[in-house]
Amino acid sequence: MKQNWKPGTVLYPLPAVLVSCGASPEEYNLLTVAWTGTVCSDPPMCSISVRPERHSYGIIRRTGEFVINLTTRSLARATDWCGVRSGRDHDKFREMGLTPLPGSAVSAPIVAESPVNIECRVRQILPLGSHDLFLAEVVGVQVDEAYLDPATGRFCFEQADPIVYSHGEYFTLGEALGHFGWSVRKRPAARRAPTPKRRG
Repeated sequence: MKQNWKPGTVLYPLPAVLVSCGASPEEYNLLTVAWTGTVCSDPPMCSISVRPERHSYGIIRRTGEFVINLTTRSLARATDWCGVRSGRDHDKFREMGLTPLPGSAVSAPIVAESPVNIECRVRQILPLGSHDLFLAEVVGVQVDEAYLDPATGRFCFEQADPIVYSHGEYFTLGEALGHFGWSVRKRPAARRAPTPKRRG
């Protein structure tokens, strides 16, 4: 049996990310965003949706740059705190004990404690209603070497214990179910057991 609900934002889970912004240390700020996603692979592009009344909105609109910092279990408290406190009243980096480091391609800082920092430059701002969508091109990515497999060079993000947001709660990820394409991968033919020889 299905129930009909009124239209709403029920597409969960989503990554809960820390968006950093600001062109100088005096205005560096952090904003927690769950309305974020990948929108194109070539060129690489991401989006974030931000309410115009948020303190970070004006900074991002003016500078045209921001960084999406992926979050982990160890960053869960900071992720939530930065979503319910305003940069107008708090120095979020200092109060959460986070370290701003220079971006490689943007003036906005990265969060040193985040395992992945996605540097973005705004290409378009789309007013949608409660939120405006910042459509941005990815112009730089920094990753923590601690999660690189020394043998293969693969980035093992699962080892960082990433978190997601779902219906007002934060969760870590569960067990891996398979790799991309595993459902159609051909399995090697099963080897038949040798037929026992008859004796006598």
